[in-house]
Amino acid sequence: MLEDLTTAASPASWPAAYPQGYAVVDVETTGLARDDRIISAAVYRLDARGEVEDHWYTMVNPERDPGPVWIHGLTSDMLEGAPLFQDIAEEFATRLDGRVLVAHNAVFDWSMIAREYARAEREAPVRQRLCTIALSKELGLPLPNHKLESLAAHFGVVQQRAHHALDDARVLAEAFRPSLRAAARDGVRLPLLECRPLKEWSDSAAAPRIGRQSGGYSSGGYPSGSWRPSRKRPACPYPNPGRYEEGKPLKQGMRIAFSGDTSVDRELLEDRAVEAGLHVATSLSRLTSLLVTNDPDSSTSKVVKAKQFGTPVIDEAAFGQLLRDVEPASAK
Repeated sequence: MLEDLTTAASPASWPAAYPQGYAVVDVETTGLARDDRIISAAVYRLDARGEVEDHWYTMVNPERDPGPVWIHGLTSDMLEGAPLFQDIAEEFATRLDGRVLVAHNAVFDWSMIAREYARAEREAPVRQRLCTIALSKELGLPLPNHKLESLAAHFGVVQQRAHHALDDARVLAEAFRPSLRAAARDGVRLPLLECRPLKEWSDSAAAPRIGRQSGGYSSGGYPSGSWRPSRKRPACPYPNPGRYEEGKPLKQGMRIAFSGDTSVDRELLEDRAVEAGLHVATSLSRLTSLLVTNDPDSSTSKVVKAKQFGTPVIDEAAFGQLLRDVEPASAK
């Protein structure tokens, strides 16, 4: 059925620069914060043309409260006997090795995986990722929104257990295959991004152990881990072009400040900004071009100063969209 939805590219027309294999991944987690843990993972390995080679699934004991059980359905009792991440790290790595990681909102799945491997004092063997949200935009698919269920419905893929890692990975693999073939047919450049492994992890305190389930869950309900950057960021080579204007693209050299929690690990988000040619500022001043925060009504010093200075404020999702098309700096 899927083959009928898009004309497959012929062998002669298949882009030579396309990857030789993919790992379609979905992870369920205890939450969205940087100290949250993976509680289940699934991988569908695909060949160069998007055909399924095999699949794998495991639950993972996060050694803490499982978070929003009403979403993922995994309780403390179900996870108590599951392997720890360090016990499945080798098998997981085998599934990822040498392939492009494919996920829906891939930066989230990759950041969770990178953190788990950093905790285990290892590196995930992934160097590139592909987000199916970005690919659907490149293809111009007429989707009402960017939810996985909308992408699945577009290609006639039936979802059986939403927020179950294995079924979400299956659905994504089935939707990715016609997307990949459409991209190859039309000569679309795949939106591949670098996966930069994280080197070090330290926990400031022990989180609640599995079996000690609390009544609620929030991103701030557990002690935070902290990232120690393995490298010093270079100075931004571009002059500050001024403030961001709504409806216009970001421009290289703009000074970007962040405030509050982010769903994507802050360091990864800042790395993406630096790679795009932006200046990441640790404080907010009258020269700041833009403040990124998911809580514009908070009383943090950066938010307060942004209101005083009239600095533009946008949320993380909007910033992620703007990062896809940053305008080059003006020639001197």
